[in-house]
Amino acid sequence: MSIKNVMEDIKKGNLKKVYLFYGEEEFLMDYSLKVIKDKYIDSGLESLNYIVFEGKDTPLDSIYNACETLPFMSQKRIVVVKDLGCFSRKKKDDGESGRLNEDEKKLASYFLTLEDYLCLIFIEKGVKVDRSKKIVKKIKEVGEIVEYTKLKGIELNSWIEKIFKKYGKIISKTNINYFVQYSSYFDSNSNKTLYDLENEIIKICNYLGEKIEVQKEDIDRVMTKSLETNIFRLLDSIAQKDVNNSLRILNEMIISNEPTQLILYMIIRQLRLILVSKLLKEKGYDNKSSIEKLKISEYEFKKISNQSFNFTIPKMEEALNHCLETDKNIKNGIVDSKLALEMLLISLCN
Repeated sequence: MSIKNVMEDIKKGNLKKVYLFYGEEEFLMDYSLKVIKDKYIDSGLESLNYIVFEGKDTPLDSIYNACETLPFMSQKRIVVVKDLGCFSRKKKDDGESGRLNEDEKKLASYFLTLEDYLCLIFIEKGVKVDRSKKIVKKIKEVGEIVEYTKLKGIELNSWIEKIFKKYGKIISKTNINYFVQYSSYFDSNSNKTLYDLENEIIKICNYLGEKIEVQKEDIDRVMTKSLETNIFRLLDSIAQKDVNNSLRILNEMIISNEPTQLILYMIIRQLRLILVSKLLKEKGYDNKSSIEKLKISEYEFKKISNQSFNFTIPKMEEALNHCLETDKNIKNGIVDSKLALEMLLISLCN
């Protein structure tokens, strides 16, 4: 089930007895909860009809008691249980696994007894739910399971445009794409959510002041860029043989307290990924197979593929040799690490 289906349930007044919300996009989970609460719970009676439990130490008896209390002057009673921790696979050496399994069986059976006035919602943020578990299957039987993944494409662009509009600003589709590209929202191992994107939008809007339209330069000046994003920018500058911009980006990273050795490692990683992607393409691998071989996200592969057109295989091999020589010189104390990186960038641009 998707967030669209949840919104449709709410709109039609067809709320299920139990939901399991999980995934990486906390903003959308919180938004779904807000919409449900706004529709079914009177603000003056919230303390009586909207109950929230936090954490894995929540006693099941407390959840049962909350579920069995009738709503007061309301059509629905909403009970929310956050991070109970029983919906993903436990480690085999977990000493509490026996007791937890018994509790899970009781809870799974309890779902069958839920009354129509109740909506029981489990929230598991940042975890992967094991759909093979009995308790998860029982929720699917009685209610719905909703995975909240990151927004993509048109949905993400529309959301960004809407948030800028909320703060009184307008932004073009081109600059929305630029904002997304440098947001690190899709970076590998990134745990950024829409909350982080909204914070960046607020910073840009505050910077603009009375100015209405967002320009690329405003994004560049204000937006916090991740190391991975800066490495992509750096490789673009190198491909364009822009020495000054390459050195400027390097200094931005150093000023942001990024370790020089980590910067060099990321440059080497990026060059290797570009080289291997070109070699795989030469051997006839399609995009899906290449992504599996490289063990990177589809979004990162797309960015790497775009950059690969700027480099030939011999140039990539030569660049990697320069990087390895730089690494050796830094580790042997032959040259200062910052100066070594500056010399490397000048060499790569030439």
